[in-house]
Amino acid sequence: MSLMRSEAKAALWRWREAIIGLAVAALGLHWVVNLWGILNWMGYPVLLIGITLVIMGVQRGRFRTGGEAPGVVQIDEGRISYFGPLSGGIADLSDLSALAIDPGSRPPHWVLTRRGEPDLHIPLGASGADALFDAFAALPGIRTEHMLRQMQAGGTDRIVIWHRADMPRPPVRLH
Repeated sequence: MSLMRSEAKAALWRWREAIIGLAVAALGLHWVVNLWGILNWMGYPVLLIGITLVIMGVQRGRFRTGGEAPGVVQIDEGRISYFGPLSGGIADLSDLSALAIDPGSRPPHWVLTRRGEPDLHIPLGASGADALFDAFAALPGIRTEHMLRQMQAGGTDRIVIWHRADMPRPPVRLH
């Protein structure tokens, strides 16, 4: 018997980094306000670390869709592998020329465009897709806040999130 409903447990797990950041920030604030001496001074960096963890945790929480899409995503040393029931593939981060999101497909997919290879489509809610946040954040010049906004925007057209600066922008396909 569980003490917590599964929905509440899933929500806490989705926002776990932000919750930890709040606890660290509260500890730092407590040290700053209530204590004297070295712990008072140590409270300021602890508070700053907590605020940073909250900001990062909110971004990660927004990235997690919590969906149950088919397939499994694995990331190992800059190589993204997706194994699905109908498709799959492997893409190296260094070989990506563009990253897009296709909200019109069901379920919505990440579209990884590679040089000389077919596009790799990864459902947003695939198992292990949470790790894609760190992989995508390593792409040079990517704007993570733009990526998070586009994930929530919806629509039917493919949206280019990032493209390699030394290559032409990928064409928008109508079909």
